[in-house]
Amino acid sequence: MAENLQLLLVEDDIDLATAIIDYLELEGIQCDHAANGLSGYSLIESNHYDVVILDLNLPKMNGLEVSERIRSQGIDVPILMLTARDTLDDKLTGFSKGADDYLVKPFAMEELIVRTQVLSRRRSGQISKLKVDDLQLDLQKKVATRANQAIKLSPIGIKLLECLLRNSPNTVSRDKLMQSVWGDVQPDSNSLKVHMFNLRKAVDGHSEHKLIHTITGHGFALKKEEAQA
Repeated sequence: MAENLQLLLVEDDIDLATAIIDYLELEGIQCDHAANGLSGYSLIESNHYDVVILDLNLPKMNGLEVSERIRSQGIDVPILMLTARDTLDDKLTGFSKGADDYLVKPFAMEELIVRTQVLSRRRSGQISKLKVDDLQLDLQKKVATRANQAIKLSPIGIKLLECLLRNSPNTVSRDKLMQSVWGDVQPDSNSLKVHMFNLRKAVDGHSEHKLIHTITGHGFALKKEEAQA
């Protein structure tokens, strides 16, 4: 049986979609379905998926447009593009729009499973921006903004913020944060405390809505502030 994956299939061929969903169900994989690009885009924006299986030719919004839009929003879900086109140019175009992998129709269901499992183990590297609420990090320019206002961060602060954003809303342990910034040659734990204090001050210091949360005994999480009970 596969891991407890949550997938989204965006495919307008209902017969093929039904066959894929049925096969995934047999493998213990949950899968939502959208029959057009616009519906698929809406579902991706509002839900967390481990992988999106995205047909290239879709009504209302084609697969390339869907992929490009979600990447521009900083959504790093891995995308497996389904296509009847097998030329290098078509694949290069897809990759340039944010696809992570290609599967050419017709394909074996077993291969679909294997490719989705591999993709699910990582978030996509195809994005240029990471975003949570009104906080955004431009990965190419190494510039962070909150409510469209620039945030002054050190290079280490940028690395910490990137790690937290990539894992949002999940908790990131102190060990993982230190590994992501300093690698195997790590300073004492006080260095992390100081840098996290400065990062929290820069990100949340001028906002009523806090995004960086200490999860006692576990680490830190970057997410929208939940209503207190």
